[in-house]
Amino acid sequence: MIVLSLAEIAGVVGGRLHRAEGSATVTGSVEFDTRKVTPGGLFVALPGERVDGHDFAAKAAEAGAVAVLAAREVDAPSIVVPPAEGQANERSVALAGDKDGSGAAVLAALAKLARYVVGRLAADGLTVVGITGSSGKTSTKDLIAQLLEPLGPTVAPPGSFNSELGHPWTALRADAATRHLVLEMSARGIGHIAEAASITPPRIGVVINVGSAHVGEFGSREGIAKAKGELVEALPEDGVAILNLDDPLVAAMASRTKARVVGVGESPGAQVRAVDVTLDEQARASFKLVTPEGEAGVRLPLFGEHHVGNALAAAAVALELGTSVEDVASRLSAVQRRSERRMEVTTRADGVTVLNDSYNANPESVRAALKTLASMGRERRTWAVLGEMGELGEERVRAHDEIGRLAVRLNISRLVVIGERAAAMHHGAQHEGSWGEESVLVPDVGAATALLHDQLRAGDLVLVKASKSEALWRVADALLAEEVQAPAQERSNGGDA
Repeated sequence: MIVLSLAEIAGVVGGRLHRAEGSATVTGSVEFDTRKVTPGGLFVALPGERVDGHDFAAKAAEAGAVAVLAAREVDAPSIVVPPAEGQANERSVALAGDKDGSGAAVLAALAKLARYVVGRLAADGLTVVGITGSSGKTSTKDLIAQLLEPLGPTVAPPGSFNSELGHPWTALRADAATRHLVLEMSARGIGHIAEAASITPPRIGVVINVGSAHVGEFGSREGIAKAKGELVEALPEDGVAILNLDDPLVAAMASRTKARVVGVGESPGAQVRAVDVTLDEQARASFKLVTPEGEAGVRLPLFGEHHVGNALAAAAVALELGTSVEDVASRLSAVQRRSERRMEVTTRADGVTVLNDSYNANPESVRAALKTLASMGRERRTWAVLGEMGELGEERVRAHDEIGRLAVRLNISRLVVIGERAAAMHHGAQHEGSWGEESVLVPDVGAATALLHDQLRAGDLVLVKASKSEALWRVADALLAEEVQAPAQERSNGGDA
């Protein structure tokens, strides 16, 4: 964060000083975990399901925090923002136990501080890049960050830390040296992306796709598109909207922005497009990157054809910020997977390969993962270990049924479905292919792990994927713990849901 006095921070967030000198300055990072507090930092006191950050104020001060951002007076120098009546709402959804609105009040103050800091930095040349889409946000964020880092210091969130807490916390990692701030902007309702964009106003907005993730909350893909389009509506006239023209609902967002539009995709009308896409035996894509500035060959080291679209979006951002076509292609060909449990590919000593894509799932990302599994496993026995895709509302049964049928059509060898909420996958597979033992429904992770332990053979290829709430990474972890893993050079890069 930029250096600010406690008096300045109190003025920005509408708080009052308690046991603190207004002239004292915050020179370190903003943290909500006392274990990460460093000298000169600011500690954010948030209530939680098990503990309340206010109870750790003294510990934060001992670790070097200059002050605590709090909703009540604490035993340490602090900036107190009293809870406002009615603030215990969705803003504090991640703060179990926030019954009195104190967590919401602190989060609101944190957002005000982030808005102020980003405004100051933007005036000095910081470029904010916002990314949204139903799937692929994290992989695309990681690609953009890797392409921009050679141009100057770049800040991006770890993993998918894009919540009401993660968004301002990430923004406050930026300091006077930062040139690029790359942020995911997610939504569980209308207005969420608009609010995020008001905290960190983007100059470049990227919309990857409109799928069916959270369709149970939005009611339809059109409702999801309405929410995702808030990003391009927030762009200034001198901004850039990067839109995936291969998705009609995204392409239609061009009419909703006053910014300049750059189309990406495999569509002939895209300014930044991929042609001659091919996959190798590991489902890694190669293509020719075609742009108004020239062409260059790309060989992505990531698993799955779906990464082509993510790479094109990243390429468009880098090109807008001054990278040459040749450098974009070279950097894309050398990117690494940065976020865990997103097509994380590991081969055991016995040749069993685990595709751990268990971080999250929706119908579009599961289809992409199954296609990757089928492409990688042409000469191998393939297993799809799948759990529930959450938040699908009335579409739940149909969507799970379609995934089961797709597994059959892709000639996946075995399907293991975990839990009754995902049972429609198993039934869909049986109806599509008149399967017998090829598909099995098991009650829980333990049963799935035991089945795989008994039936996996050397050289098998196993995909593990479900919504985050199912914690299916426990299956992948158990599989990899059963054998001594292959040498480090056999571990590879991947992608996300």
